[in-house]
Amino acid sequence: MEGGEMRTDLATPASYGTSPATNGSSPLVGLRRQIAELDQAERAELLRTLLGDAACRQIGLYPIPAGFKLSVVIPCYNEERWIRELVRRVRAVAIPKEIIIVDDFSTDGTRAILKELETEAPEIRVVLQERNQGKGAALREGFKQATGDVVVVQDADLEYDPAEYPRLIQPILDDKADVVYGSRFIGERHRVLYFWHSVANKMLTTLSNMFTNLNLTDMETCYKVFRREVLADIRVKSNRFGFEPEITAKVAKKHKGRSPWRVFEVPISYSGRTYEEGKKIGLRDAITALFCIIRFRYFN
Repeated sequence: MEGGEMRTDLATPASYGTSPATNGSSPLVGLRRQIAELDQAERAELLRTLLGDAACRQIGLYPIPAGFKLSVVIPCYNEERWIRELVRRVRAVAIPKEIIIVDDFSTDGTRAILKELETEAPEIRVVLQERNQGKGAALREGFKQATGDVVVVQDADLEYDPAEYPRLIQPILDDKADVVYGSRFIGERHRVLYFWHSVANKMLTTLSNMFTNLNLTDMETCYKVFRREVLADIRVKSNRFGFEPEITAKVAKKHKGRSPWRVFEVPISYSGRTYEEGKKIGLRDAITALFCIIRFRYFN
């Protein structure tokens, strides 16, 4: 079953089925060992038998269409601390994919790490910008390079968990959506950080909704997923963090002779980082986002 490519690892803490009395000889221990020996497809089939198809789809376990490919576009700037682990997590997601990393002229050791990663895996492609331009510019270049059926934006730090790709792409594969936003504000766990950041995010999302007539809860989220044909219809102009309101405004615009793009939100977890840990977005970017909300509502 191709659904075996999706989330199939079982939660099996080492303490399950063991006790001083049984000295690790419980039947549960033997069962756990047998399950651990199964490959992903076999584990998926076991879960389908135990839980049923409906429950499996709710946890992101479903068949991937034959020939499907996901393009993961990662804008990157001075992320030597995180990039290797981030790429490991992306590669661990068992979905056919290409990984396009666009380095925005990093000045630390990031580029050397990227060169190593590119030689380690054929699915990794590194694009080096000749000067620092910003997240939007890096994504613009990454989208040009993407060849997958679906494109997902992934930040180069560890704030967002690639293990959630199955849930993010599911509405598109079910033909219910053309664009999916992962929302940090509709029910999933998140690291407790800056109050005023959350206020600014919600204010910008509300203002964006007023101009786009969408009812998003998290316009500023990193996790934005697109059918590739959606991006073919859009020319990204913002070089920095204005990308978020710009892409939202352009997704929401109606075009003559074509139905509006269908937009979904799904809940995601979020492990935000502090400025000491490398967070880059600030007040200047919030002001730019405000300007972009208005600009791209009326101009292309």
